[in-house]
Amino acid sequence: VEAAGLEDDNVGIRMTAARPRLLQDITGGDAFYVNDSTRCSVGFSVTRDDRPGFATAGHCGRPGDTTTGYDRTAQGTFRASTFPGKDMAWVATGDQWTATPDVKAQDGQEVQVTGSAQALVGAAVCRSGSTTGWRCGTIEQHDTSVSYPEGRVDGLTRTTVCAEPGDSGGPYLAGSQAQGVTSGGSGDCTDGGTTFYQPVNPVLADFGLTLTTTAARTTAPAPQDGTAREEWTSGRVYETGATVTRDGVRYRCLQTHQAQGAWAPAGTPALWQRL
Repeated sequence: VEAAGLEDDNVGIRMTAARPRLLQDITGGDAFYVNDSTRCSVGFSVTRDDRPGFATAGHCGRPGDTTTGYDRTAQGTFRASTFPGKDMAWVATGDQWTATPDVKAQDGQEVQVTGSAQALVGAAVCRSGSTTGWRCGTIEQHDTSVSYPEGRVDGLTRTTVCAEPGDSGGPYLAGSQAQGVTSGGSGDCTDGGTTFYQPVNPVLADFGLTLTTTAARTTAPAPQDGTAREEWTSGRVYETGATVTRDGVRYRCLQTHQAQGAWAPAGTPALWQRL
């Protein structure tokens, strides 16, 4: 008060019970640290029962492992993890971390995720990671099996995108559509190589997660086997071939994706075929 040149009788002090805290965003491609030691990369922001978090690779951590964020502050805990067999996990974060649809891209830019429609073989795909940043290539094969020293993983997608240690768990995108999280591969980003990703839709379905998008909905999806004829519901993961009804009309799913509120079957012929 004295340094500001104010008079004491013109100054009042009010006490408050509020305790300010730092707020951080969950952004795909950012580094995170497991048990304050090994480093992996954030995949995609997700929610479950209104709890924010992110999807990443299963080999990055086991249930109960704790994480710190890119700034080395407390972040969250691995709630579920599968590896080998599959390579998927999700981390539930503290309230100070906000789920966003953002993924770090090239030259400080960000891409906002709009959905999770699966891209076809031959499509361009890009990856973000905390070691090598933004790298691009093409999809070569879906439903690939890979034998790692730790065991076999099925259902991966093979790409020409390079990656290096620390990029594990980072997001793959085709345009603004989420594709998967980095699993493993060969080579590096100097000489090139082959990299595999764990598709994101099985992660969402297995763990009951909702992908955070620019048109996000907070309703948690239920796993679905892709065969039931049921009422179309925002937030569910629909596999290719699944049949649903909407406003009394039946539709068949053409591309695996997590349904969004603005993507009702009647208005998205690229995703749904009327029967």
